Amino acid sequence: MPTIKNIIIFLAIGTALVLIYIFFIKADPNDGAALISSGGTPVVSNGGVEQKDKVIAQDFLNLLLNVREIKLDDAIFSDPAFISLDDSHSITLTPDGTEGRINPFAQFGNDVAVILIPTCVSPKVLDASTNTCVNPPPI
Repeated sequence: MPTIKNIIIFLAIGTALVLIYIFFIKADPNDGAALISSGGTPVVSNGGVEQKDKVIAQDFLNLLLNVREIKLDDAIFSDPAFISLDDSHSITLTPDGTEGRINPFAQFGNDVAVILIPTCVSPKVLDASTNTCVNPPPI
């Protein structure tokens, strides 16, 4: 009796999988007709790739010509809210010196850093905070 029960269970599972495939996974053969544009030239089904390429090129050209017809209103640029916007160019990002390894692909222990101490030519002096040569403050 358990073998008949197992057979019925396997048949039910198999039928469910086939139905899932048919209704959810398998592509509908009529889906291709829904993708045809009505504005393009008709496709002549002579099996030639060149004719299909011409149709695709014509459809693409029509799309590009439609993009040229788009008009944008530039009144937003004269709006007071837009004019009051401020650029954050005054923020200066300075690295803190712990950005990472000099050569991230080198083996560990082989990435030796060469630290160059800047030397300033007189009358300039080294500013320790920015590590650059500046004119000394007047005495």
